[in-house]
Amino acid sequence: MTTKISECINVILVKEQELPITLLAKEMRSLVQRWHYEWKTEAEKCKTKLTPLAEALLAEQYQLSLQMRTVYTMFDGDKNGAVDLQARTCSCRQFQLEQLPCAHAVIAIRHMRGDVYDFCSDYYLSEHWKAIYMGVVYPLPHQADWVVPIEIRKNKLLPPDVRSVSGHRRKH
Repeated sequence: MTTKISECINVILVKEQELPITLLAKEMRSLVQRWHYEWKTEAEKCKTKLTPLAEALLAEQYQLSLQMRTVYTMFDGDKNGAVDLQARTCSCRQFQLEQLPCAHAVIAIRHMRGDVYDFCSDYYLSEHWKAIYMGVVYPLPHQADWVVPIEIRKNKLLPPDVRSVSGHRRKH
């Protein structure tokens, strides 16, 4: 699995990379439009307080916390954690990095009879997730209908300077 969106798009659009740039752009726009629709549909189905991924991560941390004992420092046998719920920090750093309670924080919250959801970043709220996809990705109009500013039309667009490499070009 790749973490770079450009690598992901390159893998998906292998055949389309041979197309002229305008058709390639159209295919890329179509891909983004399809993804946007799929993710919006997925977000609209969500009935939980957090996104499904955040819910799963939090559930995992909750399960891990059940195996720990509550003291000022949380001991889990591997990485002990000193938790500061007011600062939303833990010495294991997972609480700060993910902005979701780590297992150490979950046990501290449980000990205080608190709600773990109150310690999750708003970025994980399903209402925020749904709001991301409220917009629409519009299709491009026909090229003849494009409105291109004069200062842009004045520029002569040239292909990049590319040095030829000896040998056969590798196809993906």
